[in-house]
Amino acid sequence: MTMYRLVLWSLGGLAALSLIFSLIGWIAYTPAAIAICWLTPLVTSYATNRLMAGIHGVVPHSESSLITAYLIFFIFPPSTDLVAVLAIALAALFASASKYLLAVRGRHIFNPAAAGAFLVTLCGVYFSGWWVGTTVLVPFAFVAAVAILHRTRRLPMAAVFLAVAGGIMVVRSLSAGIPVGTALLWPITSSPMVFFAGFMLSEPLTQPPRRWQQLLMAGVVGALFSIPLHVGAIYVAPESALLVGNLMAFFFGQRKGIELTLRARRQLTPSTVEFSFHPARDVSFRAGQYLEITLPHKGSDDRGLRRVFSISSAPSESGAVAISTKIPRDASTFKRTLDALTVGSTVGVTTVAGDFLLPADPHVPLLLVAGGIGITPFASQLAERGTAGGSDVVVLYSVTGADEIGYRDVLEHSSARVVIVSPEPIADLPAGWENISARRVDRSLLAAAVPDIAARQVLVSGPPGMVEGVGGAARKLHAAGVRTDYFSGY
Repeated sequence: MTMYRLVLWSLGGLAALSLIFSLIGWIAYTPAAIAICWLTPLVTSYATNRLMAGIHGVVPHSESSLITAYLIFFIFPPSTDLVAVLAIALAALFASASKYLLAVRGRHIFNPAAAGAFLVTLCGVYFSGWWVGTTVLVPFAFVAAVAILHRTRRLPMAAVFLAVAGGIMVVRSLSAGIPVGTALLWPITSSPMVFFAGFMLSEPLTQPPRRWQQLLMAGVVGALFSIPLHVGAIYVAPESALLVGNLMAFFFGQRKGIELTLRARRQLTPSTVEFSFHPARDVSFRAGQYLEITLPHKGSDDRGLRRVFSISSAPSESGAVAISTKIPRDASTFKRTLDALTVGSTVGVTTVAGDFLLPADPHVPLLLVAGGIGITPFASQLAERGTAGGSDVVVLYSVTGADEIGYRDVLEHSSARVVIVSPEPIADLPAGWENISARRVDRSLLAAAVPDIAARQVLVSGPPGMVEGVGGAARKLHAAGVRTDYFSGY
């Protein structure tokens, strides 16, 4: 399941619960108000998104527009009043339009729902209430938020936000004479804080590219979220706080969408293809980072129109950006469309980010553990380092057979010690390479193949199960540090 689908179903479930709770009298809003204000942003956001996509000549991302609609639904208090309903429709319209109008070369700057809510509130037509913080909804919002944050590995970011925002709210409550127990519980049980962290703050396209930047943004947004501020006649509500964070992220990151033109492709292995692109302008990235490609196509399946890929080319390769991927027989519509691209075809990049980086000091001993396509970020890193002396690098590469060894050329030209792990012995390896017969990389194999692992920084890239297992084994062997590569599925 893609992250878009997980978020959409979670929001839909919360909306359904709100209607049920309204019917049994657990929520103050009437069932009619909830039903009307549920349907209104869904229709408006979906229609606006399709209209704007048609005007701009792109394929609409329907799931994204529905997610935006649900967020608008939970931000504005449900009502049967005509003005309120029209205001909610206007917020949904503003939100969907902002993806196209408040964007720089294909990348929207602000969280659409926050932008829509801010603009409507600024007009004075209606005001955000964040009623999703209703006590009976909070436990369900908490479960959904944790699932999303765990999947996206944004739990540390959410923790910083919750600590800052919650801490300030508790201090303010205590200073107002509220009992300690109530002051401690209120931020979690009767506020939209958890929902905000899980569904709004975690949006990938409006986050900074590096972890420390994300944590800084979370702290700033947390402070603005919980401190009552006015800028002239504008009250800094939760959506305003998020917009400030989005602006920070915009200046931290790749501030413009990027168009890539396919210039070549090569078969790395029987199941893996490398696509080499020429960017319309220079792409700023570091070896080990990833990019998100948007590839609109008709009849897309539930895996969506966007996919994240590690960059396999080195940053020093001017005018070239390469990615690699497996194309299985049951490939998604995205991968089938990617595989069908011809030279001269273009794709869009919305994000360049990631913290899967080598230490700044080239003399730090390294162990790079790759499983299958997980060799991709290491190809970029090894190519960037070249054959520079002084580097103590071991590459432990797990493959199913000799024909599945990708980037042989990069590995051969590096100064790394290369250890191939395969189920059966491989006879035709380059001189100096080692081969271990094993079906998987476990703790005992790591200890035997790299006895000095405790002195090495370990980086692991590959299938999720392999990454989790090898990362845990390296920690148990007291590696000097462990860093893993992970993609959320957005």
